Amino acid sequence: MDAKQHSELGRQDQVTELAAQLAAISEVLRAIADSPDELQPICDAIVANAMRLCRAELGGLGFFEGDGYRIVSLKGPPEPYYAGWEKGHVFPILPNGPFARVVETKSPLHIADLTTDEAYLAGNPDTLTWAQRGARTYLLMPLLRGGDELIGTMALLRGRVLPFTDRQIDLARAFAAEAIVAFESTRRERRYREVQMELAHANRLSTMGQITASVTHEVNQPIAAMRNRLSAALNFLDRAPPDLDEVRMALDGALKDTDRTTAIVNRMRALMLKATTPTDNMDINEAAREVIELTRGEALKNRVSLQTQFTKGLPKIVGDRVQLQQVVLNLIVNALQAITGVGDDTRQVLVTTKIAEPNAVYLGVQDTGPGVNEESPSSFRAVLHIKTRRHGDGSCHLPLHH
Repeated sequence: MDAKQHSELGRQDQVTELAAQLAAISEVLRAIADSPDELQPICDAIVANAMRLCRAELGGLGFFEGDGYRIVSLKGPPEPYYAGWEKGHVFPILPNGPFARVVETKSPLHIADLTTDEAYLAGNPDTLTWAQRGARTYLLMPLLRGGDELIGTMALLRGRVLPFTDRQIDLARAFAAEAIVAFESTRRERRYREVQMELAHANRLSTMGQITASVTHEVNQPIAAMRNRLSAALNFLDRAPPDLDEVRMALDGALKDTDRTTAIVNRMRALMLKATTPTDNMDINEAAREVIELTRGEALKNRVSLQTQFTKGLPKIVGDRVQLQQVVLNLIVNALQAITGVGDDTRQVLVTTKIAEPNAVYLGVQDTGPGVNEESPSSFRAVLHIKTRRHGDGSCHLPLHH
């Protein structure tokens, strides 16, 4: 083979290697996109591609926790010492072992032959078990966040004595850097979702606080009616002879008042819970009516006419009942606030439902507030729509339209 042919083969090898690296990066990026808040599938992709490009038979990736480390991904033949890693077991960092040395130096550890390493000769369990199962060459790459904070390691092992090349060590270092990015990305995504849930919960509690007086009024009504009915039942019993028919009617009415009170309390509890309920088939008219009952007292206090125009026979929709009711509650409370400055004779809120289009249901909340255009006539100006669409997979779509 002449020099030209040798050079051409060298370029072809470089192109092949570059294509393999790009494919590996693409696979890792796909894992990040598919699982932005799940670390394990991303780490699985990183370890699998690092093993393939660095020609290793075993590989693992873990993060330090306290005085130990937790394995996130482990590829290759099963290793008894690491049994239970999938359950989140935290393994100790043993003195003089590979992990302890990386913790001390924060540098890559490359052992050409495990059977000649000081940890193996000293009987270090994790090194000893790897060597006894055929592992020989060992590369342990530190995961350094910000260049100096050690958060974990990535291990690559070969079943024969064959040291990793400088190029392969550089590739392993690059995959370790990707693991750090994935760790930070999933941590930020999880925190972002936690903040979203906290804000949603705070908003829910704030909204509920605005209608506390209304709910108190709604609960006091059936309790007062119940007391009157029970008092009447006692009076009917005191008659000679007792009027049992009237007693039965009074007790039946008191039972209905009890059920009404329980229903109001349950609706309040469901709306204030931080967790959402499972999706189910629901009647949108019934779901909206439950919320309206909670806000009717607040509407009366503010001299607002709260009216409904519900279309009968609407199809059931699939979705989270509490989330839907929370949206409707926010809209009604906002509408009540929006019309505090208008005359008493024009304070109106209208809640409507109807068929919007095939397989879609419309729910609208309208009020007679000033709206965004002060020159528009004094009628229903501020309009908010909720459109719920039933999909073939059973999901429920709840976009908001102004």
